[in-house]
Amino acid sequence: MDQLIAIIGGDARYLELIRQLQNLENTTIILVGYDKIEQGFTGLKQLEFDELEVEKLDAVILPITGTNKVGNVEVIFSDQKIRLTKQWFNQLKKTALVFTGIDNDYLVAVTSEAEASLISLLDRDDIAIYNSIPTAEGTLMMAMENTDYTIHSSRVCVVGFGRVGNTVANKFSALGAKVSVSANSIRDLARITEMGLTAIPLQSIHKHIADCDILINTIPAKVIGKQTIQELPAHSMIIDLASKPGGTDFDYAKQRGIKAILSKSLPGSVAPKTAGKILADVIKQYLFVTRDE
Repeated sequence: MDQLIAIIGGDARYLELIRQLQNLENTTIILVGYDKIEQGFTGLKQLEFDELEVEKLDAVILPITGTNKVGNVEVIFSDQKIRLTKQWFNQLKKTALVFTGIDNDYLVAVTSEAEASLISLLDRDDIAIYNSIPTAEGTLMMAMENTDYTIHSSRVCVVGFGRVGNTVANKFSALGAKVSVSANSIRDLARITEMGLTAIPLQSIHKHIADCDILINTIPAKVIGKQTIQELPAHSMIIDLASKPGGTDFDYAKQRGIKAILSKSLPGSVAPKTAGKILADVIKQYLFVTRDE
């Protein structure tokens, strides 16, 4: 019997995800929230949300944003209003897989009660590392569009040395920028130095950015505050890659006249085709490899 998968909502990267999944053997794909897509998807079912036979689904793929705190789903390619209630989840099979980009307390609670498996894709190291590539390229694009000098020889300070910070620092350094990286752990500071970059302890970042041209934050916490911003030169800019609301005091940056940009999801806007394939490759592993074990 075919696996029955419902893809509910999603952005541009999901168009590629659908293309990657639509030819899977022994799999039936149902699309919900794609009725405004002009090209359509040949051979796939498109249903209204209330037409779904929830109890028959083997997997549900939600948007990267998952749901909000009351179960509403963001739908870009349709005017449908979709809300996934506790009762809706309770109709799922106990073996059902629920994929989301990010989870929240609501999704964790309702899937747990329904005994369905919730898989938060963006929590996975492999996806985060792959996604760091289009994120870094998008950051380079933003820097080029918002400055009047070359990346080469500019002074760039990256705050955070996680999966995104590491890749961003590498890409800017490869273009000839003078890159410093601020981090907390001794291990990270040692690795930054080994890479030929300047290592700065996070707690003393404000002492080392008086000549910074571009400050890039990757930490989802308020780490770029007044003390740091007031030390930046007037011509500098801040690119905040952390999830909303970011880690920058945007109000104070505006008071100082420093351009500060909170980026949206760069993989989805800069390289949706690549981002969609990354997601599809991992979902395939869960649908076939994991279930076969």
